[in-house]
Amino acid sequence: MFDSLSERLAGTLQKLRGQGRITEDNVKDTLREVRMALLEADVALPVVREFVDKVKQRATGQDVLRSLTPGQALIKIVNDELVAVMGEANETLNLNTQPPAVILMAGLQGAGKTTSVAKLARWLKETQKKSVMVASADVYRPAAIEQLKTLANEVDAHFFPSQADQDPVAIAQAAIAQAKLQFVDVVIIDTAGRLHVDDDMMSEIKRIHAAINPIETLFTVDSMTGQDAANTAKAFNEALPLTGVILTKTDGDARGGAALSIRYITGKPIKFMGVGEKTSALELFHPDRVVSRILGMGDVLSLVEEAQRKMDLGSAEKLAGKLKSGKNFDLEDFRDQLRQMGKMGGIGAMLEKMPGMSAIPAAAKQQVNDKEMGKLEAIINSMTKRERQRPDIIKGSRKKRIAAGSGTQIQDVNRLLKQFAQMQKMMKKMSQKGGLAKMMRGLGGKFPMGGGMPF
Repeated sequence: MFDSLSERLAGTLQKLRGQGRITEDNVKDTLREVRMALLEADVALPVVREFVDKVKQRATGQDVLRSLTPGQALIKIVNDELVAVMGEANETLNLNTQPPAVILMAGLQGAGKTTSVAKLARWLKETQKKSVMVASADVYRPAAIEQLKTLANEVDAHFFPSQADQDPVAIAQAAIAQAKLQFVDVVIIDTAGRLHVDDDMMSEIKRIHAAINPIETLFTVDSMTGQDAANTAKAFNEALPLTGVILTKTDGDARGGAALSIRYITGKPIKFMGVGEKTSALELFHPDRVVSRILGMGDVLSLVEEAQRKMDLGSAEKLAGKLKSGKNFDLEDFRDQLRQMGKMGGIGAMLEKMPGMSAIPAAAKQQVNDKEMGKLEAIINSMTKRERQRPDIIKGSRKKRIAAGSGTQIQDVNRLLKQFAQMQKMMKKMSQKGGLAKMMRGLGGKFPMGGGMPF
């Protein structure tokens, strides 16, 4: 997410490190490059102009605090102003109303609106402990109704059935009435999308909004459309009283123009961002944490929160007890760790939240991907239980059988065994007294990539 912007800004700000004072000249040169980085990221021009002006006003001639280098001082200013552009802090959903709280979803076709309905339903169930009903008022695409039915089943939400020959307003009203009878906490109404903003679409969604008076009206927009996303959001905001935005497909957005433009152009907060295709891939939008990722400082807080929510703590405690008792870390434990990372959104999603990732070469990042993780698990699954517990017995004929069973090559099996041996050593060190601190000192802050471990 935001890789290209992150690399440009990190490189630009790095040049200031080591200088004794921030002057008008070096601020001017730096801001010229920051401006170019933002424009290349497809940030709207008015946003870029105001951002650069504010940074310049704060940075020019400022005496650097004793504890900071000029580079760090300017990074702090850039950080603060980027956070201000995106809205200071996360604005949560307002569900403070007589149940059911009604959420109306709007957006163009293809923006991921229906999937976002399911993601939001799952988030409400898992984090807010709410019962949720979903209904589709998209009578123009029967497939959208079936898609929502399938997704509702996946996330264990109530599904209100609808038909293509019904009036969208009647569907929404009937869904809310049914939710009241079933004492459901939240109703999410999916609406029809179009390929572009048109009068018919706006007229219909205005009718639905007036009939159901939702407490939240969320606009779903594809982040990869850049500043066009902000302009589309503005058009919807002029027709509807939007309360917030869900920014989708951010995992595929290397630029970040939409995230940096929407709040400024619409005045509405980004409340959530979609970070993948799975129904679990929805995160609260925290401007300060997103900026931290953009500037290469990671987002450890979100990583910890996600781990607490999604990781199997029982499995982690079992592994810790096993290591403490002196037993070896085996390939079954290794497979469990791979599965835990899958629950966290995959290795890519985890790594982008780690500090310093912008400094890792792109070629090294490409070696560490979820496809490779899937291959590793397939290889382990092709082994017998005894082989997983005693990897040292895996020799020539066993390697051939494992490679054939997993659809991989013998060199893939060899690579896995090498990576596992490294991880086994690391786990052994961690199980010893003070082992974690020693291990971190040994790494010397380096990221074990390439021929080393897969993460």
